[in-house]
Amino acid sequence: MAKLSIRIASFIIFFSFSLSFNTSLCCPNEQKLALLQFKSSVFNESISNSSLDIPIGGVESWDSSSDCCQWDLVTCNTRSALRNVVGLDLYSFVISLAPETVVSSVVLEPLFQIRSLMKLDISSNFLQGQFPTNGIANLNKLVHLDMRENRFNGSIPPQLFSLKNLQYLDMSSNSFVGVLNGEVATLRNLRVLNLDENFLTGEIPTDIGNLTQLRRLSLRQNRFSGVISKSFLQLTELEVLDFRNNSLSMEIPIDIGSLSNISTLALSMNQLTGEIPPSIKSLSKLVTLQLENNLLSGEIPTWLLDIKALKILNLGGNHLTWNNSLPVAPKCMLSQLSLKSCRLAGLIPFWISTQKNLDFLDLSENELEGTFPRWLAKSNLGTILLSDNKLMGPLPPPLFQSLNLSVLALSRNNFSGELPKNIGDTTSIMILMLANNNFSGLIPKSISKIYRLLLLDLSHNQFSGSTFPSFSPKALLAYIDVSSNRLSGQLPVNFALGTRILALGDNEFSGPLPTNLSNLSQLEHLDLHNNYITGNLPEFLAQMSSLQVLNLRNNSLEGQIPNALSKLSSLRILDLSVNNLSGRIPANIGNIVGMIKTPNTFTLISDVFTFSIEFSDLILNWKKSLQGLSSRNLEIYCFLDLSRNRLSGEVPTSMGGLTSLKLLNISHNKLSGSIPMSFGGLESVESLDMSHNYFSGKIPWTLANLQQLGTLDVSNNKLVGQIPMGSQMDRLNDPNSFANNSGLCGMQIQRPCPMTSPPKSPPRSVVAKSDTWFSWNGAWVGFPIGFVSVLVSAYFSGYLTLKPRRRRPRSIRK
Repeated sequence: MAKLSIRIASFIIFFSFSLSFNTSLCCPNEQKLALLQFKSSVFNESISNSSLDIPIGGVESWDSSSDCCQWDLVTCNTRSALRNVVGLDLYSFVISLAPETVVSSVVLEPLFQIRSLMKLDISSNFLQGQFPTNGIANLNKLVHLDMRENRFNGSIPPQLFSLKNLQYLDMSSNSFVGVLNGEVATLRNLRVLNLDENFLTGEIPTDIGNLTQLRRLSLRQNRFSGVISKSFLQLTELEVLDFRNNSLSMEIPIDIGSLSNISTLALSMNQLTGEIPPSIKSLSKLVTLQLENNLLSGEIPTWLLDIKALKILNLGGNHLTWNNSLPVAPKCMLSQLSLKSCRLAGLIPFWISTQKNLDFLDLSENELEGTFPRWLAKSNLGTILLSDNKLMGPLPPPLFQSLNLSVLALSRNNFSGELPKNIGDTTSIMILMLANNNFSGLIPKSISKIYRLLLLDLSHNQFSGSTFPSFSPKALLAYIDVSSNRLSGQLPVNFALGTRILALGDNEFSGPLPTNLSNLSQLEHLDLHNNYITGNLPEFLAQMSSLQVLNLRNNSLEGQIPNALSKLSSLRILDLSVNNLSGRIPANIGNIVGMIKTPNTFTLISDVFTFSIEFSDLILNWKKSLQGLSSRNLEIYCFLDLSRNRLSGEVPTSMGGLTSLKLLNISHNKLSGSIPMSFGGLESVESLDMSHNYFSGKIPWTLANLQQLGTLDVSNNKLVGQIPMGSQMDRLNDPNSFANNSGLCGMQIQRPCPMTSPPKSPPRSVVAKSDTWFSWNGAWVGFPIGFVSVLVSAYFSGYLTLKPRRRRPRSIRK
């Protein structure tokens, strides 16, 4: 009995110890409650802002009946009897949110009660509002804080700078404003400071030099100005210094070479002046030197190539010069080299052939001459950018035997001859740009075999022939520009089903628009101007619901404008001018949604690539002359041009509801009746041309409401009465704009009106506005395409900015 009692007592003691031990292995109750409160807040925010059932990634396992140390996304301390929560990996924890859903940043406040936290990752959640300050100072053990890719705004909370143990801070891709103040210098143990893309302003404080433990300092993509102070020279442990894309000025500190541990020095896209400091020669660990797109001047020192560790050298886009006469024997082995716009002349430097690891070469915008070197054709590079030089001759066939070539840009040179027939052997090429050269002959059929080809620009050459390469419907090719050549025959339609941009204008294509064109269901931009296309404007165009730009100017189309075109809800630019269209303007033309509220659906290619690419200008008749339209701001352009046809009847009132139009041209038709009063609703219009018709009656007084109107032409009609007055109308005083309307009078044409009752005044005051947004100076194009997001970080770095195109003139048929 005594032994049994001892056993029972032992069991009770063991059970009690086990229970106590297991309890100690659970996270503290107050930390569990804080996490559950956070989860509840997130659910409440999601449900209240969206009608959808929003799953919250990873926190489904968070349950009050279980130990929070066993939950997903939670890390607890395993080296202590107290199982405190030390890490929360909440990266992208809100999954599949609807676009209209907003989750406020206040949901984070419960997490600030967990004082034991050492790591907090809340990145990529699109939390909105000011970063909460209530309780953040409690996290005095925090070492790692990642809050990038949210929608935080307002000032950076100063409480962050009281976290003495913080070593990693990433605040990139938010919308913080204000000046980075001196409190950041109190973070004595900080090793990584990343404030990328937060739009911080002002000068970088000199106190930042007190952060002597810093190893990585990144202030990329902000609005810092002023000088790079010498206080940075105190950061002797610094390995990465990244100030790219700011507004820093003056010279690079002359003693920058004292930062002996620097491996990356990235100062590109600022306003730095002066020469490259000689002390950089002392940076023996330097791997990456990015100084492109500044105002640096002087001769590029050849000793840069003596830094053995150097792999990336980007100096393009400055006022630097390369001395071709100096002998060069590099001690480094580069993988990237950019000497864009560095006044290189003569042949492509032969020393580049010694760089066996080279993958990226940008020598564009120089004065290089001669033919394409065979050693370069056999070099197996991934990216070759030689646009805007004086290179000539044919392309060597070995160039297209490379299995690594991904980007080839040779636009605006003097290359000539036929393209090598083996061009289809370059199976890895994604971007092929040969525009504005003198290439001739047929476009090789083998080009359609390049499955990975995404972008093809052969515009402004002398290509000819009535057969066109036939691409597979499953091909990846999404951008095709073969405009301004001498291609003929029926319009080709054998393109990838995912084609977004199709530019076939200024050729000699003939015949009707083929029905198969409607298979390109993702097409956004269709440019067929200056061809010999005949037949009616087909109804099937209305099936191409993605169309945003449709340019059929200067063809031989006839018949009526289909009513179904109004179904193209995304259409923002429609040019049907210089054709033989007849009949009435459709009454429902005012229903085109894209011309009422312009959709913001374009993705600029410069937003997708780490280098920018330029394509053919979109040519439109702007203020009585053909001009290139830049698509840098294509999302705000909205044009409707029906001029030089045979349209008749009255203008539908609905047209006045196209409130996003910048240009409306219905001139040189047979339109009659009154100018609709509804035209006063064209609030965005800058150019309005109704000349050479049969309009009668008075000019509507509502036109005085058009604050943006800069060009008005109502000449050669049958209009009578007083020209409306108002701040903007009073400036439209070119007599030619009102000519051949014998019944018009008014101060604009210095013809007094008879003494009658005063004209009706506009219902609202007309206030003069400043110059409009529109500018054509230096127009260049980067046609938007959404197909290339797969390339963002896969293969390339650097950038490519090209000059305006040289055009082959062609007269407009009248």
